[in-house]
Amino acid sequence: MELFLNFPLWAALTAIVFAQGVKVPIALVFTKEFRPDLVFSTGGMPSSHSAAVAALTTAVGIVEGVASTVFAVSCIFSVIIMFDATGVRRQAGEQAIVLNKLIRDFQLFVDEAKNWPHKEDYEKRQELKELLGHQPIEVFFGGLTGIAVALILHTVLY
Repeated sequence: MELFLNFPLWAALTAIVFAQGVKVPIALVFTKEFRPDLVFSTGGMPSSHSAAVAALTTAVGIVEGVASTVFAVSCIFSVIIMFDATGVRRQAGEQAIVLNKLIRDFQLFVDEAKNWPHKEDYEKRQELKELLGHQPIEVFFGGLTGIAVALILHTVLY
């Protein structure tokens, strides 16, 4: 039963669910496309990773105090996660875009060079996931989302 009383855990989980859910209406407003698949995807606005770690750190600060060791650990953990979201993961997504273009171009070349009798083989090719990381602004708003979720939950629940 103590698990249900763990405010930092529930603040982080709520921030993830909220950040993933709000991606759909944000995409609808800015791109005019209804994309419910964004709820289960990586990347996009706001960063749910950033929202989760910011909510966790904020909640730990509320519960344990900002001078506690666990707050320091959570804070450094959050910085590393946010940095990774804009760095390594974003670059992996950019590389996936280039590789997918190369695969499409190569496939076009092969199709023109010889007529493949079985198109099914062409269709079995799987593209790499391109939306992996975040723009710095997405991480920033993910962090703000997490902080807001933790503060609102704490106000409502306590």
